[in-house]
Amino acid sequence: MTTSEKKGWNLENSYAELPPLFFSNILPTPVSEPKLVIFNDQLAASIGLDREQLQSEEGAAIFAGNKTPKGAAPLAQAYAGHQFGYFNRLGDGRAILLGEQITPKGKRIDVQLKGPGRTPYSRGGDGRASLGPMLREYIISEAMYALGIPTTRSLAVVTTGESIIREKELPGAILTRVASSHLRVGTFQYAANWGTVDEIRSLADYTITRHYPELKTKENPYLCLLQEVIKQQASLIAKWQLVGFIHGVMNTDNMTISGETIDYGPCAFMDVYDPETVFSSIDREGRYSYSNQPSIGGWNLARFAESLLSLLADDEKKALELAQTEISAYGPIYYANWLNGMRRKLGLFNAETEDEELISNLLKIMEKYRADYTNVFVALTFAEQEDTPMFKSLEFTQWHKLWQERLGRQKESKEERTQLMKNNNPAVIPRNHRVEEALEAAVEQGDYSIMKRLLDALSKPYEHTDKQIEYAQPSKETAPYRTYCGT
Repeated sequence: MTTSEKKGWNLENSYAELPPLFFSNILPTPVSEPKLVIFNDQLAASIGLDREQLQSEEGAAIFAGNKTPKGAAPLAQAYAGHQFGYFNRLGDGRAILLGEQITPKGKRIDVQLKGPGRTPYSRGGDGRASLGPMLREYIISEAMYALGIPTTRSLAVVTTGESIIREKELPGAILTRVASSHLRVGTFQYAANWGTVDEIRSLADYTITRHYPELKTKENPYLCLLQEVIKQQASLIAKWQLVGFIHGVMNTDNMTISGETIDYGPCAFMDVYDPETVFSSIDREGRYSYSNQPSIGGWNLARFAESLLSLLADDEKKALELAQTEISAYGPIYYANWLNGMRRKLGLFNAETEDEELISNLLKIMEKYRADYTNVFVALTFAEQEDTPMFKSLEFTQWHKLWQERLGRQKESKEERTQLMKNNNPAVIPRNHRVEEALEAAVEQGDYSIMKRLLDALSKPYEHTDKQIEYAQPSKETAPYRTYCGT
């Protein structure tokens, strides 16, 4: 393992200053033949990296873990998590944090390799990843970023020249992703279950310094930390719901303290509106269905609050009361975010009490007629009548009349309303059949052109251009779509 010259790297390692409980120093396992197959030029530039130098053999070696950037101190993070409701001791079983890049604007972001080999937390796994799921995370995370949803981002994918065995032999790959941090609800659960109060406090202090420095001077900064994480997650999950995104594995180890979307496994976007939609092949009971995501968010935050109890107050009963009060606020905060977002999708600038019924009735009609969630709102944006059973129905005609009356009670112009709706109703999402088409071409034929065209179409979802039209068409496939974790 050799160290690379800077190439724009400006790495620090503040996480390594936490107590040893929270990580294990570990180097990536070198691969035989690293090849850079996709590189995020725009992201690289924004975080201060040398784009040209990194699109070289040496760049591929860094993204494969064969070389470490100057200043890196590779480590695997320890954490725990409730996985489908069952608590487990976990950690980065196939991920290694290279360090924290300090960007030209002074922002600190994690740079992590996903799939670079075994770590002390691999639990019998090989620590590797296959090409398809790594490209999938690249596509979805970059689409989420373009949609304006807080997310980890993808910097590069390399193939390793080696095969990995899952149900069959698959081409190996490593994803490099960046994040505000990889601190999770599960990180705090780990500290609460296997650490001391001082270690929990050190983690909380580190989190506040890194993400919420304004809380340092508060009378009870740890209570304020809980409040802020609740606000961030309520806002995040509302954004998921508004675009029809289904995460698929909302375990507590997949929920960040920063409020970013993380760990794109069996995720997908909903086409036909159905609140009970589940894509993940392992979610047999529908725990993480579209309709359950908001309540699961609250459940996960309650686990976060439990991990902070020793810091909230010296008296256990008082600490519990404080935590319960804050957790009870999550539901209303989430709902307000979602309701205001739905108002914007329908071109409503102000609030009226009848809005909730108006929104609810539209969703019921969409569900009854199995309407396409994204395209219905686009059609409404441009005052178009789709040639579909829903738009021809009496229920929709009656609803549309009430909506028009509601719009007429606003002072804003039609042009202002249309712009508001365009800004909140994406023309395109990562349609499942389009994602699969891109992945099949890349994995089976080594053709990345389809993926690059898809990424280009997804990069400006609110522009509503002609070139996006082909990517807005739903799949003609009627069989249920299924996704897999790819672990």
